[in-house]
Amino acid sequence: MRIKKSIAISESGFMFNPITGESFTVNPIGFEIIQMINDGLESAQIIETICKKYQIDPQTFDKDLTDFTGMLDNHHLSQHHDQEEA
Repeated sequence: MRIKKSIAISESGFMFNPITGESFTVNPIGFEIIQMINDGLESAQIIETICKKYQIDPQTFDKDLTDFTGMLDNHHLSQHHDQEEA
């Protein structure tokens, strides 16, 4: 998974989809996760990094990460490696 190249992301967590005109805001941890996704980290690596940094239970964060990446998919902000960008 990665964030679509067409999505503009500011350092404050503001995301803009120029195709749909929709905008979204993510909190600092959400922004951190997006950066890790864009850096090519896999879910297990993201879970390990966030859980160590914030002392979060891995099982709880695994569900949170699944919810977050599902939200990115639902809003057409992400694409999977085998998909072409629309």
